[in-house]
Amino acid sequence: MKLSGLIPSRRLLALAALALGVAIAELFLPALESAWIAAAVVATAVAAVDAWIALETQPLTAERATPASLALGVWRSVSLRVWNRAGAARRVDVFDHHPPECEVRGMPQSLTIAARGWAQIDYEVKPVRRGDVVFGPIEMRVASPLGLWSCTVREPAGATARVYPNFSALTGYALLATDQRLSHMGVLQRQRRGEGLEFHQLREYREGDTQRQVDWKATSRAGKLISREYQDERDQNIVFLIDCGRRLSARDDELTHFDHVLNAVLLLAYVSLRQGDAAGFLTMSGPTRYMAPRKSAATVNAMLNQLYDLQPTLKTSDYYAAAVDLMLRVRKRALVVVVSNLRDEDEDTLGPALRLLGKRHLVLFASLREAILSRAMKSRVDTFDRALTYAATAEYLRARELTAARLERYGAQFLDVEPTELPLALVNRYLDIKRAGLL
Repeated sequence: MKLSGLIPSRRLLALAALALGVAIAELFLPALESAWIAAAVVATAVAAVDAWIALETQPLTAERATPASLALGVWRSVSLRVWNRAGAARRVDVFDHHPPECEVRGMPQSLTIAARGWAQIDYEVKPVRRGDVVFGPIEMRVASPLGLWSCTVREPAGATARVYPNFSALTGYALLATDQRLSHMGVLQRQRRGEGLEFHQLREYREGDTQRQVDWKATSRAGKLISREYQDERDQNIVFLIDCGRRLSARDDELTHFDHVLNAVLLLAYVSLRQGDAAGFLTMSGPTRYMAPRKSAATVNAMLNQLYDLQPTLKTSDYYAAAVDLMLRVRKRALVVVVSNLRDEDEDTLGPALRLLGKRHLVLFASLREAILSRAMKSRVDTFDRALTYAATAEYLRARELTAARLERYGAQFLDVEPTELPLALVNRYLDIKRAGLL
């Protein structure tokens, strides 16, 4: 149902101000009384007729074409189509009630629509927060025939869109269907020496092959040296333990640390699936969401749909409770990737959690380091305050390194990188683990 209303235009307000001036003058010149009354009656009648015509004129209608899904931080186009069913052209001001979680450009707009015609306008939105976003009504404002009133029409065109983590990088990755697809993304392709864990095929001997790789039976049959080629073992499990605690709400750029975490998790999940492994996740310190490791082609989409609206909470990270939960859910040995933000005070709870997880799984703890720390270490020290900042930062980083070194005694591997470096750092470490046969 459309909600319509009339608002006095500037023209009508100017006429009202003129009538008020004449009324004030009539107090001093009584001879103007008759003329003022007649003018007021005529003006009121004209304004009333103009308002009646505006309300009786065939109203405007509109519809919106909205993407069903949006990517965080990416501009997307939204289209509005407006119909004028009246018998005369109309000048219309259009404003779409876009979600408050989106930046917008190209709105509002003004356009002229021919009689019984339609026009389309486009504008762009950029989500700054993941989750469900709601578009409100389309508001249109058109002048009455004499321009004394502005008629407002609202089209109840509500719509909901999902804002996902920025998956454009994953889409681009999928298009790189070559043997060098990882290097195109900046993922290091390291030369592996020796054997892997799983036989792949026989091939001619190449310089650099070890004697253990030579298949002597195949060599005798072929009359030339034949080597066995190995590949990384497949059918392994990768489980992400995603921290939703309050530390992950920090922000160094347009994205929160938690947004960077999701981007990294999705990228590594995609890469691991391409390597023949299964990927799953468990959240901690927030709403509990779990997906058992799976290998299907729809795994990344399933993860997107379960994680897209997840936000960091105000809870403190409880590593041990999360470790107990994961041990109960995941029975088969897996690479458990814990993504969080390490602090000195975590050692008392994180140590027992790593010890527990290490009984069955290989643990990789990926910690996000605030970018401001690197900037502080690189800044020029030319004042006493900057010297204090530099010293305090160096001491903090040193304590952080010592904490990580102590926790490595529990058999876990550690990464400590800035949020923007996390995706590729995780992928590279995963490939190192696969090639070293640690799983």
